[in-house]
Amino acid sequence: MLVPGFKFSAISAGIKKTKATKKDLALIFSEVEATVAGLFTTNKIKAASVKLDISKLASGRGQAIIVNSGNANACTGIQGLRDAGEMVDITAKELGINPELVYIASTGIIGEYLPMEKIRHAIPEAAKKLSSHTIEDVARAIMTTDTFPKIFMKKIKIKGKTGTIAGIAKGAGMIHPKLALNPVSGMATMLGFIMTDIAVDHRAINKALREATKKSFNRLTIDGDTSTNDTIIIMANGCLNNKPIELNSSQFSNFQTALNEVTYNLSRMIARDGEGATKLIEVTVKGAKTESDAEVVAFSIANSNLVKTAIYGGDANWGRIMAAIGYAGIDVEENRIDIYINGLKIVSKGIGTNKDKAIKDTLSRNEINIIVNIGVGHAQAKVLTCDLTEKYVKINSAYRS
Repeated sequence: MLVPGFKFSAISAGIKKTKATKKDLALIFSEVEATVAGLFTTNKIKAASVKLDISKLASGRGQAIIVNSGNANACTGIQGLRDAGEMVDITAKELGINPELVYIASTGIIGEYLPMEKIRHAIPEAAKKLSSHTIEDVARAIMTTDTFPKIFMKKIKIKGKTGTIAGIAKGAGMIHPKLALNPVSGMATMLGFIMTDIAVDHRAINKALREATKKSFNRLTIDGDTSTNDTIIIMANGCLNNKPIELNSSQFSNFQTALNEVTYNLSRMIARDGEGATKLIEVTVKGAKTESDAEVVAFSIANSNLVKTAIYGGDANWGRIMAAIGYAGIDVEENRIDIYINGLKIVSKGIGTNKDKAIKDTLSRNEINIIVNIGVGHAQAKVLTCDLTEKYVKINSAYRS
């Protein structure tokens, strides 16, 4: 899987304590300066990497991203900021570029200092191996509790030329992205990196990333917990040699649609790979007065432990869905509510349809669709989540062990 104008490397730096041979340091490098946009966690407690990236994002330019897994470098004070800055400086020196063009991301355990002695030796190695690794290697190196690498690529035509948009992401737990829709705030422990050879100007790429995130990463929850480290960065290096896409250009809609597809498919992969999960769940709420109301109700259902455990157990317990609708905090009328699970109507105007047995038979599928019509308007929203299992408890009770 090639992305024109980008090189990748991924090595083991020994950051992951219990997995010393696992790759845990990755480098993404554009051969030329790229237009950059990003969104970051809205958690008031932000990791050093997030603080550093926000401080330089206004330039809208970048050329490299250095990423470590196994250590979040969050809640590490002044030392954490110094360590993140040193990682950036070493990376810039090895690549022969300005440190302002280097972004950084971290994921892993909160509250521990980075093993800088190891990292100082590892970054030069990562820079030397840029031509020998692939985007798939980077996707694996940024994993923590993920069980598979998350990659999605889309090809699109731009004025007769074929451009590429490729995205990778990591995330399986501590996932409830809350990205504020502006260039410098936003997301959950989720990292996402998107690379394209298509030339896009700064205003257009910011707008496109915000819009794509709104209905993908921002409509995703595994456990309702928002991380200190969430980061999504897009780099457009223009190696396609197209005229840069602007907001009012005829190609912007085409680019937006393709980017939406990339971010949504990455979000689905994260939901499918939720810690301990056995089922991907899509919750669609229709018939709301506003899209915001529909989103609130969808998240209320998707974050309900009772709903998620019922799905895991194959129990068509629609009463739990009704309860989650009722406490979501918006005005609803019970006798207007319809609920469907896997296409079968389980509630009609607030009353059960006695189809629990038929629906239970469909709950063995690995994808579950819940559709709720609250019957008070025409707006809708979709949220992605997963079921909740004993394995989630086991993973998170021993995360630091």
